[in-house]
Amino acid sequence: MIFFASNALNQSDLVAKEAEEAGASEIRQTKAGVEFVGTLETGYRFCMNSRIATRLLEAIYLDDDIMDTDELYESTKEIPWEEFINPDTTIKVTKTAQDCPYLNNSHFAALRVKDGIIDRIKEKFNDERPDVDTENPDITVHVHLHQKRAIWYLDFSGEGMQKRGYRRDQTDAVLKEQLAAALLYRSEWKKSVEGENSGVLLDPFVGSGTIVIEAALIASDTAPGLIKRDDFAFKKLPSFDEELWNKVVLEAEEKRQNAIDERDIRIYASDISPKAIRIAKENARAAGVLELIDFKEMDFASYKESDVPSEMGYIVTDPPYGIRMRNNDMAELYAMIGDQLSNLFKGWKATIMAADSELLSNIAMKPERVNSLYNGAVFCQAAHYSIFTDAEKEEMRKKSLEKKMERLSAPLSAGAEMAYNRLVKNLKEIRPIMEKEGVTCYRIYDADMPEYSAAIDMYENKWINLAEYAAPDTINPEDAERRLNELIYATERATGIDIENIFVKQRKEMKGKAQYTRLAASNRFNIVHENGLNILVNFQDYLDTGIFLDHRKIRAYIQSISDSKRFLNLFCYTGTATLNAIKGGALSTVSVDSSATYLDWAMQNLKVNGYPLTIDNYFYKSDVMDYLYSTYDRFDLIFCDPPTFSNSKSRATFDIQRDHKKLIKAAMMHLSPGGLMIFSNNFRRFKMDESIFDEYVVKEITEETIGEDFRDKKIHRVYLIRNKVKVNLRKNPKRV
Repeated sequence: MIFFASNALNQSDLVAKEAEEAGASEIRQTKAGVEFVGTLETGYRFCMNSRIATRLLEAIYLDDDIMDTDELYESTKEIPWEEFINPDTTIKVTKTAQDCPYLNNSHFAALRVKDGIIDRIKEKFNDERPDVDTENPDITVHVHLHQKRAIWYLDFSGEGMQKRGYRRDQTDAVLKEQLAAALLYRSEWKKSVEGENSGVLLDPFVGSGTIVIEAALIASDTAPGLIKRDDFAFKKLPSFDEELWNKVVLEAEEKRQNAIDERDIRIYASDISPKAIRIAKENARAAGVLELIDFKEMDFASYKESDVPSEMGYIVTDPPYGIRMRNNDMAELYAMIGDQLSNLFKGWKATIMAADSELLSNIAMKPERVNSLYNGAVFCQAAHYSIFTDAEKEEMRKKSLEKKMERLSAPLSAGAEMAYNRLVKNLKEIRPIMEKEGVTCYRIYDADMPEYSAAIDMYENKWINLAEYAAPDTINPEDAERRLNELIYATERATGIDIENIFVKQRKEMKGKAQYTRLAASNRFNIVHENGLNILVNFQDYLDTGIFLDHRKIRAYIQSISDSKRFLNLFCYTGTATLNAIKGGALSTVSVDSSATYLDWAMQNLKVNGYPLTIDNYFYKSDVMDYLYSTYDRFDLIFCDPPTFSNSKSRATFDIQRDHKKLIKAAMMHLSPGGLMIFSNNFRRFKMDESIFDEYVVKEITEETIGEDFRDKKIHRVYLIRNKVKVNLRKNPKRV
């Protein structure tokens, strides 16, 4: 049997481990979930024990050559549904669709699949048909469409595996059960459970109790399926084997009893709200773990040494954040958390989740690592801290300070001194202009001196992205490295930004797969601000941070003209132009890119701004030329910012100078009458094909789109392109 377990973003590795523990083989991770092979018993054991997956599907058929919805219907009708469904069975059809050019409405795809199933059953059962029940069906069929491929699944677990069934009531903000479990898995507390001692756990912002209840379930080896054993969809499938299922249930019950008998479980929970404590207790009682948790009504700010468990342990918590508090209280709350942790919990480890990395910056400790995850549609980050003892902190502080003082007090070399002076001069000129314009991310240096060839960008006065231009082969590598270090030291002194927040990369010409190579895998995202928007940037994992600073004025222009427009973003990258179009009042947006990584990033950008991922804001994973030639939609505003050079397995190379004419003509076919296309590129020697000027109304606006922080006025070229208006002139009739 082939199964697919769905999960929230960034949790596939945890689900893959659960599949392995259930006895699966051929395990393959995707961003949306995990595919694996297993027996019926594997499927039962996975449903019983998975704490992270949201749904388990059993794949039954696939077709790799679906070209339209009629073919989808015909292929569906060919499947022997009578093996699973009869006229007395109630059914439901769910669907997911990705990058299907033939599909304008995924709901229609579900209807065609439902029609195919019903028509097949009618043929096999003398025109009798099953009823549709969207609330409580006997059998749920799920179809996943990707390009030409269709895979039909039976819902094996039932929707919402993460809903354990113990939640009797809830506070205003609810942490999903599977996310609480994932938080515990990511923290180091989970490792302690695997030993003889489960370790001390404290959640001082317990809310409705989800974290401590999930912790108690993990520590006591209580499988989630023991709580909701009657809710699984596989019990209504023809393949259901009650004897085999009872074997899995007995195995789980024995495992739980052994853990309760052998482990010393110490889990503590507190909250300032009496209502929260009452709700958390009710939920814990429903989960069967009330006796394993010590609840206390208390404000974390009031904790004293005597309130802290005597043995060092772990704090895992989800404190209130933006949507749960007034804005002016949040910074103070997170600062207080940092103070309490530092003062009272020395030697402990802590995992703290927040919906805004800016909040975490108020905690006066540096996280060892950070995980990105979602609580429903809310993008969150979990920061993991080691809280050092006074002796450890003093030793680390001394060493760090000694290194910094040694570095800052050492005389700069003659070259570094020149670089420092230039940076100070640039900042004196640029910073007042940027502050006046409300700009917080800007360029402070761009190869101003040939021997120090780099672009230096400052973000929010907190981070530096230093992109070194690769030195020519004629330069001695040791000299190149020395100059780079001199520039880094000069940047630290001129900006006051600690060297740990100066991120260094090297820019060089890259072709083929190299141009898409990931530099690291920290998954550490920070939020910067532009034009009233929050934008996710990543300084460590990619050559580019996620926002092209030279396009700042173009994005502002897009925002200013987007009201009531249908907007198309070609080569959308991380969707920053799309964000501006939405904020500007765009009627709808479509964003196209061939990179799944960038599309995911773009969708996260929408989420952190509270914009919905609906049919009105649609994302296509597609080669841009394929998209333009295979779709027929019209748009009032098109933004096209292609790379200078690109290639992939699925198409020929793209060269901006050679191919821009074909690209522009294809895009202009999608422009509505009176519409506008903004065409931009970063090729310094770009020359627009003369035929474009003949066929369209073209105006270059490059000069107006380059910010005062960019000394290089050839960093990009920007054109406004419109269709020519055809006017029919009638001659005046002659008088008789």
